[in-house]
Amino acid sequence: MPFKVLTSRMVEAQVMPGQTLFSQRGAMLAYRGDVHFTPSITGGQGGLRGMIGRRVANEATPLMTVEGQGTVMFGHGGHHVHVIDLVGDTLYVESDRLLAFDGSLRQGTMFLGSQGGVMGMVRGQVTGQGLFTTTLEGHGSAAVLAHGGVLELPIVPGRPVHVDPQAYVAHRGDVRNKLSTAIGWREMVGRGSGEAFQLELSGTGMVYVQASEEKL
Repeated sequence: MPFKVLTSRMVEAQVMPGQTLFSQRGAMLAYRGDVHFTPSITGGQGGLRGMIGRRVANEATPLMTVEGQGTVMFGHGGHHVHVIDLVGDTLYVESDRLLAFDGSLRQGTMFLGSQGGVMGMVRGQVTGQGLFTTTLEGHGSAAVLAHGGVLELPIVPGRPVHVDPQAYVAHRGDVRNKLSTAIGWREMVGRGSGEAFQLELSGTGMVYVQASEEKL
């Protein structure tokens, strides 16, 4: 169920009988056809385990189940929208950045400490994202939200990518992440802004970076 980009801030999805789509509540802008919207408790195929994980993580992004036949336009808060197509791999993304995604994708919750140990936990605190992140796995598409658009940066073995934690949106693939410390130019001129911390991603995959340090 691929998403069609209408503008930099709006996408459209084709809803077909027998298929399910999930979206943030309040993200529907308009629709055509016989489409139904109902609140979702578990949000995808994460089942009870995914639901418990979101409860523990104080999940604050309620979802809607979208079913029927027609087309639906999505957007939220005027934020830029970026579409990510998964082909059997896993996407790691914060729940509040998920605008909409295919119901065929398996959703779960991952403890940040499992990627980077204690430093993974520190990353969650530095970015304000908490200690958990949402995972989407399988074949399908997801539309994510960002400030100022999204840049895709490939991650290849032996060439890690360093990202400002505030500019990080999501990543996919066989990627390890850890928080490293560094002194940025703003610290040197007395304008502390977070550049003292960098998110280092290594392995094979892709990281998505927004053109802003602003949170959603």
